[in-house]
Amino acid sequence: MKIYNTMSRHKEELIPQNPKVLTMYVCGPTVYNYIHIGNARPFVVFDTMRKYLEYRGQKVKYVQNFTDVDDKIINRAREEGITAMEVVDKYIQAYYEDAKALNITRATVHPRVSETIPDIIAFVQGLIDKGMAYEVNGDVYYRTRKFTGYGKLSGQNIDDLEAGARIQVGDIKEDPLDFALWKARKSEDEIAWESPWGMGRPGWHIECSAMSKKYLGTTIDLHAGGEDLQFPHHENEIAQSEGLSGQTFSRYWMHNGFITVNNEKMSKSAGNFFLVRDILKEYDGEVLRFFLLSAQYRGPVNFSRELMEQAKAGLERMRNCKASLKHMINTQTGAMTEDEAKKLEALGVHKEHFIAFMDDDLNTADAISAIFELVKDINTAIAGGCSREFAEKALALLTELTGVLGLLIQEPKVEVEPEIQALIDARQAARKEKNWAEADRIRDELAAKGIQLKDTPQGVQIVRI
Repeated sequence: MKIYNTMSRHKEELIPQNPKVLTMYVCGPTVYNYIHIGNARPFVVFDTMRKYLEYRGQKVKYVQNFTDVDDKIINRAREEGITAMEVVDKYIQAYYEDAKALNITRATVHPRVSETIPDIIAFVQGLIDKGMAYEVNGDVYYRTRKFTGYGKLSGQNIDDLEAGARIQVGDIKEDPLDFALWKARKSEDEIAWESPWGMGRPGWHIECSAMSKKYLGTTIDLHAGGEDLQFPHHENEIAQSEGLSGQTFSRYWMHNGFITVNNEKMSKSAGNFFLVRDILKEYDGEVLRFFLLSAQYRGPVNFSRELMEQAKAGLERMRNCKASLKHMINTQTGAMTEDEAKKLEALGVHKEHFIAFMDDDLNTADAISAIFELVKDINTAIAGGCSREFAEKALALLTELTGVLGLLIQEPKVEVEPEIQALIDARQAARKEKNWAEADRIRDELAAKGIQLKDTPQGVQIVRI
């Protein structure tokens, strides 16, 4: 598999240090609110990366943190009149609920900052001991200029950064480019821990360096997140980790593109800010996942109702194919014919295409196209009926490929209300009496209610549209 490595700015073959396990760190949410669609994209994209690697036989140790120590959490606690940890527990549980709806597999480890404080303090002390950091009045800062590779991930020039930086009145940093590793407590209601520099809490950037080192080691294989994290967050992680160890922090970097809403930047002030759980009130989680994977991960994605409807229709094509195959399995018997065996073998080309697309920098957009080609050929093959064995093996192939993308995992509920069932029965009676006009009228009435009836040699199949 080749991926676009942000560090080198070109595609490279992904080769883990240890063939037995690939180590992967993905920046997780700051848990002071429900996740929005912009948060959801990296979670879905890199969950798919993990699923694909495991599908290809590569064991993955996958770490995704929770930032549970932050100014935003403290402010939310004040607003809601509860403790910071109560805020954190509430929104971590909410994350798990939303992630489950999106078919996101839980990480191997979901570390929390609050549970990693001793490791963070030791990390910061190590940087001080090496002269890479300094303490002033309980705050600890990283000496950015001491790290000669600063800016290598994002392509930033340190001289340009200096020109844009200013020391504010009352600023105690040695240099405007220095960033906080540890923050002294400013008020009694702030969550804080005892440290060699007094009561305080970690800065944002240090947490990922410390958690990555604790759970994955000094040098990891792959670090991933949204492209907005390249600078300063990931740049500062590199400076901290490599400043302490003198070794490469991450061998590969992946970053997904932004999400716009109706071609405009998403923001609360613009009124186009969408929480995942609000979207889930109208669309099921697999539709949103399908939407997020329908474009190559490095490019931008535009979120709109029209595009969500297209995603819903596309996913429905896959679901209908699966439903047709299950219908055949439930109504047919027998082994494959020689002709069916040839058809099944021909379906294998779509699996080859799927793998080739996914091997090319996780190209989920074209991988979905390969599945659509598979669906088309399956529908053609079973149009006049098929053996149970053919249906079972075609379904296994469809489920195998869609499962890699985290799709067709949830079973959509096809509940038939009594009044709908009465119409279906009335149509069957009309057909039996050869009253085709009445049968067609009822079929159209059902279609208007979102129910499609497919007449097959094996009986009537009910499909939601």
